[in-house]
Amino acid sequence: MENLVSTEWLAAELGKPDLMIFDTTKYLPNEPHDGRAKYAEAHVPGADYFDIDLIADPDASLPHMIPSPARFEKLMGLLGVSNSARLVFYDQKGLASAARGWWLMRLFGHTQAAVLDGGLPKWLKEGRPAEAGPPPPRDSVDFVADFQAELVRGIGDVKRIVRQGGGGALILDARAKGRFDGTAPEPRPGLPSGHMPGAANVPFNELLRPDQTMLEPAALRARFTAAGVTMERPVVTSCGTGVTACILSLGLVQAGFPEPAVYDGSWTEWAGRPETPKVHA
Repeated sequence: MENLVSTEWLAAELGKPDLMIFDTTKYLPNEPHDGRAKYAEAHVPGADYFDIDLIADPDASLPHMIPSPARFEKLMGLLGVSNSARLVFYDQKGLASAARGWWLMRLFGHTQAAVLDGGLPKWLKEGRPAEAGPPPPRDSVDFVADFQAELVRGIGDVKRIVRQGGGGALILDARAKGRFDGTAPEPRPGLPSGHMPGAANVPFNELLRPDQTMLEPAALRARFTAAGVTMERPVVTSCGTGVTACILSLGLVQAGFPEPAVYDGSWTEWAGRPETPKVHA
């Protein structure tokens, strides 16, 4: 299964018994929308809602941090996701939060997962069918996680990377340039903008066309190479809370680079800690 699938592909596969579709929309605190409510207004036929705030560590003080393998297994089972299922994730913006669902599945060892290129806007613009209402009923099934620790990093890992400077991994930050530079505010009140020392900025929207589909692999390679990505140097992706960082991870995979790790706490964790160094314009 490809990591990025087209609306044409999904339309042809729609209704097949092993295929599950999830709306993975997550709006920022400064966006006046609710992903679950808008899912109920219109979604791809048969799609369920994948709530990244629920499929998370309930005890963490940071937003939607990864859950334990046991919690992930339980929640996937309740959604009816088996280890043999093929999963497609999309979001209501085009390509903003869907990659978080794709990455979570890979983190827990399920590689039969993909992101819908262009998301719900492209699907609807093409006149494809949609339905409204609550999620469909699901029978609980067994799901077994196979945690892939190399795909995630914590704050201790990132502190070491920063201390190593150019000799360690490359941190790629998916936030907008103003937030990265410290000249534009963060969407979370009270959180300063800026970036980690040594990080490079690749705003996630620079990987997308105007219709929110991802650039071709050659164009992705060029953008990442310009930011300092090489085949040899490990990469850790970051953003505000570990959501759009997953778009960079998807883009790197599409471009043919080794799969990176995601800094799950991202800038919200880093900026909120008094001992961490920050760079501002």
